[in-house]
Parts: sequence; C-alpha cells; structure tokens
Amino acid sequence: MKIITIIYWSGTGNTKIMADAIAEGAKEGGTIVEVLDVNKASVDKVLNSDVVAFGCPSMGDEVLEEYEMEPFMESLEKVDLNEKAVALFGSYDWGDGQWMRDWEERIKNMGVNLLSEGLIIQNTPDDDGLEECRVFGRNLK
Repeated sequence: MKIITIIYWSGTGNTKIMADAIAEGAKEGGTIVEVLDVNKASVDKVLNSDVVAFGCPSMGDEVLEEYEMEPFMESLEKVDLNEKAVALFGSYDWGDGQWMRDWEERIKNMGVNLLSEGLIIQNTPDDDGLEECRVFGRNLK
C-alpha cells in the first residue's frame, strides 16, 4: 500500500484547507495519507514516503515562507531524493504564480519526479477549488 505524506506551511489557513482536501482525494482507495505541518516533518518522513506533496503559499515577492518551509526545502537539497514522486501546491493573493514556477524548477533540480504542474488557488478555496484539490490528491497515486 502506498504512503502519501502531505507537508505544508500555512499562515492564513488557506494552504491547510488545500492540504486537507488533497488528503481527502488521496485517501480514496485505501491509501495511507499523513498530513503534517512542516514544523513536524522530517527528511526521513520524506524519504520513507512513496509520494510527497509539499504545500506553501506565495509570500512577499512570490517566494516560499522563509522561517519554516524554506529551511526544510534547504535540508532536502542535501539528500538524494532519487526520483522521489513529488507534487507541489499552494495559495496566493496576488501575482501570477511565479513562486510556484520557481519552486517547480528548484524541486526538479533536486532529482525528484515532479508528478504534475503545481496546483495554485487564489486565496481561500471555494467549492470548485476544493474539488480541484481532491482531484489533485486522487492523482498522487
């Protein structure tokens, strides 16, 4: 049985809402899914999962959150992720998604298998956005 770990950082709660909806979709079919705030995550958790979805909103000048998510991503750059299946998601308020495109490029350079284009939703997900998240979760398998 596959183990999917969803690791996120959320300041306003929007990215957590996305993480929970992604988990709903991923759990269909009996997959083991764990949702973790990044401050409770570890490199070992990433290495021991079949699929990992990382979520972080756009911050400041379209960058990752710098006190928890950024250091965690830096710690992953020091290990061999060996084609680890990874997906990215996050919310944003303004801009055009540049933080997600930068994050995708960065994660690809870590040697992962990026499963899809990153899922971005503006502000709080509405019903359509929540369904997008559930579909995203179903596709993590």
